Amino acid sequence: MNNLVVLGLGSNSSLFVNGEEIPPVEILNLACKELEKILVPKTTKFSSIYKTKAMYYENQQDFYNMVVCGEYEKSAFELLSQINQIEADLGRNREKEIFKGPRTLDIDIELFGNQIVKTENLEIPHKNLQERQFVLIPLLEIFPKCAEPINGVFYSTYLQNLPDQGVKFFSKFHLS
Repeated sequence: MNNLVVLGLGSNSSLFVNGEEIPPVEILNLACKELEKILVPKTTKFSSIYKTKAMYYENQQDFYNMVVCGEYEKSAFELLSQINQIEADLGRNREKEIFKGPRTLDIDIELFGNQIVKTENLEIPHKNLQERQFVLIPLLEIFPKCAEPINGVFYSTYLQNLPDQGVKFFSKFHLS
C-alpha cells in the first residue's frame, strides 16, 4: 500500500558545478525532478515557492522553501536514504555545514501517511512541523484540511497561533 508523503524542501546556498552557479530556486527545481523519479508517477503535487527568513541560526541568507507531496511505495527509512542521496548529489555536505546553517538543499520528511516514527535518525511527523510557517503555509496551500495524525488538530490551527516568521510568497512553481 502506498503512503502519501509530505516533504519540506529548502535551499539558501548556490551550488557551483564546473564554474557555473546553480542558484537556490534552480536547486529546488532539480530536487523536484529527482523526487518525481522516486514518488509514484502522476501523484506528485508541488506548492509555490516561499522566501523565508532563516530560523534558529539567523546569520545567513533567506531560504527558498516549498512542499512536495506524493505517494511512496517503500518505507519511511528507504525514503530518508533516497532524499539524503538527492541532498548529497545537489551539494549538501553534512560534515562541513553549520548546524541549521546555510545549505544547498534540505529535504525533510514532514508526514508519511498516518505513520508515527520516533527514532534517533527519523521522527514523523517532523518534530518541528507545528512551529514552522515555512512548512505549514505551503503544506496548507496543497492540503488545506490537513490534520496532525497524532491528535487530529488541523495544521491551520497551529499556523494561526504562530507569530510572523517572515515567510513571503516568492513564485508559483513549475517543473522545468
